[in-house]
Amino acid sequence: MGKHSIAQFIQENYPEYYTWHEYAPEQCAVIHKVQEKWGVLCNFGNTPLVVDGVRFANVEQLFQMMKFRDPQALADLYGVSGLTIKMKAKKWENTCRREDWGRMIVDAIKYCLTLKYEQCPTFREALERSRGLYIVEDQSSNNKKTADTWGVKLVGDVFQGPNLLGILLMELRDNGKLTYSLPDDALDFIDTIRPAQ
Repeated sequence: MGKHSIAQFIQENYPEYYTWHEYAPEQCAVIHKVQEKWGVLCNFGNTPLVVDGVRFANVEQLFQMMKFRDPQALADLYGVSGLTIKMKAKKWENTCRREDWGRMIVDAIKYCLTLKYEQCPTFREALERSRGLYIVEDQSSNNKKTADTWGVKLVGDVFQGPNLLGILLMELRDNGKLTYSLPDDALDFIDTIRPAQ
């Protein structure tokens, strides 16, 4: 597993999501780029979220910031989004990521997706349009040999991978909610960044 791989976290703390799937592409709503048909389902989509009066550009920004308590790391991450925030977060992970991140990672993304569902009508509409399809995050264009925990890669004529993001989106679509449990201090970082907004 890579240095920043979360597969071990999922295997240890969320075994019900430690799975491998195969999907026929014609049966899928494929998340690849934000500007494409299913782009609003992407965590990087232009779907602002507000938590306790603080605005986040999208799910990815909120999710990445939930990893940290350190004021310097939070200041570095707030105000950036897209792949930039993912890269900056990796820079801080070895020094100050929450020690309990592995035990809360899936609950954190469920929280972020739930907020998006509550606050973004275009997201809810896209989920509704995807009924009858599998939702997958296509990582075929990245350099990794296999898909990471969040997505799938096209292998021959089949998408293969863990597809955690797609699984959670389908769960949200089909149930209208995601069940999660966060530590009491999961959102304390909001107070740290509030003056910067």
